[in-house]
Amino acid sequence: MKRDVNLEEISDGRLYTSGDMVKADCQDCKGCSACCHGMGESIVLDPMDAHRLVKGLGKRFEMLVEENLELSMVDGVILPHLKMKEDTDACSFLDENGRCTIHSLRPGICRMFPLGRIYEENGFRYFLQIHECAKKDRTKIKVKKWLDTPDLKKYEQYIWDWHQFLVKCGDAMPDLNVEQIRVLNMYVLRTFYQAPYTKDFYEEFYERLHQVCEMFGF
Repeated sequence: MKRDVNLEEISDGRLYTSGDMVKADCQDCKGCSACCHGMGESIVLDPMDAHRLVKGLGKRFEMLVEENLELSMVDGVILPHLKMKEDTDACSFLDENGRCTIHSLRPGICRMFPLGRIYEENGFRYFLQIHECAKKDRTKIKVKKWLDTPDLKKYEQYIWDWHQFLVKCGDAMPDLNVEQIRVLNMYVLRTFYQAPYTKDFYEEFYERLHQVCEMFGF
């Protein structure tokens, strides 16, 4: 998701890699769930996020959209995001005690918080959001440990490649008519989110990415 902000105003002024230490550890949040409220459409899911939920919860993607996810336009592309409850404006996966019911399956954006990503010419680095987390007594932790993601280097390459694909989709939109935009969006949704991954996620993701890029000339 593109954000037109001054990085110096929202961060500590530093950029981090996965091997760096950063003051992000909230000690398991200790009952705080402020970052799980009022997030609107901002917790956008990438294909791995959706795959984790589908596999971990044993539910089809379409069922998750009915219960816990919504679809919205992100930089010209229709993508799923976590749904907020109408009555409390809390994440639909939050329980009555303010605890995450999908913590081991949580999306990449949730795993990063209060970190964010800034995309550069050949990759991305992390930055610490200084105004977003309600916890004031955070301690230092290695970025890699905080992200709690297996095969992190492979995952980071996947995130970069997915980002590049979405940029190409967004760049193509102005040259497409309404019907072509609809077809592209539906194809992206069906190929990367609705169709189950039946073997190694990364292997199957890149097979699908190659097919879609060939089909649409990216």
